[in-house]
Amino acid sequence: MPDAELLRLAAAGELRREVPAQVKRMLADPKVQGLVKNFTGQWLQVRDVESVPINARAVLGQTATRNRDGSRIEFDGPMRRAMRSETELCFDHILKQDRSVLELLDSDYTFLNARLAKHYGLPEVTGDEMRLVRLPANSTRGGVLTQGAVLAVTSNPTRTSPVKRGLFVLENILGTPPPPPPPDVPALEEAVKGFKGREPKLSEMLAVHRANKLCSSCHERMDPLGL
Repeated sequence: MPDAELLRLAAAGELRREVPAQVKRMLADPKVQGLVKNFTGQWLQVRDVESVPINARAVLGQTATRNRDGSRIEFDGPMRRAMRSETELCFDHILKQDRSVLELLDSDYTFLNARLAKHYGLPEVTGDEMRLVRLPANSTRGGVLTQGAVLAVTSNPTRTSPVKRGLFVLENILGTPPPPPPPDVPALEEAVKGFKGREPKLSEMLAVHRANKLCSSCHERMDPLGL
């Protein structure tokens, strides 16, 4: 709810003139953390990273199950909270510093602690505290779309999902959501049957799905973005 000062200015007909000063005042208030957590939680769905189901046996049973130093990757509570904090802190930094909105998509920094930096294979960061870290020049980690929280909430429990991720970009980044899928569309996994016992690549399964005229118009938009 608006506080006493905002209500007073509105009642006096002075609020419009005072908007820049009031925005600055509100951004300096500790209550702005509610905006940061709820906006990123709803817009980017990062609040879901702490509960999104991940089948550890299926995911960690794949080849890329270890960090570069040989230690095992663990997608546990502290890791999930660090991922959520990374996205929240990046948004908070851009908001409070009045930085370019394009940094949400591409930036030369992110917020990490030792464990998350190790998980990303980035230069060493010490301690559990999240802090701003400058990324190497060749890093692809800048921007929210490559952050762990966004990647996790746009995945399936056992594997990545280009369809979910492409839909996410269309809806939440580009603001151009596709129409709902037609009824009785077969699941993506049904495409496996056409490969005669061979385990197809995900891109091959998507190609079969796009061959269906009912599906192709939307998947031609979603799949390239998701991949």
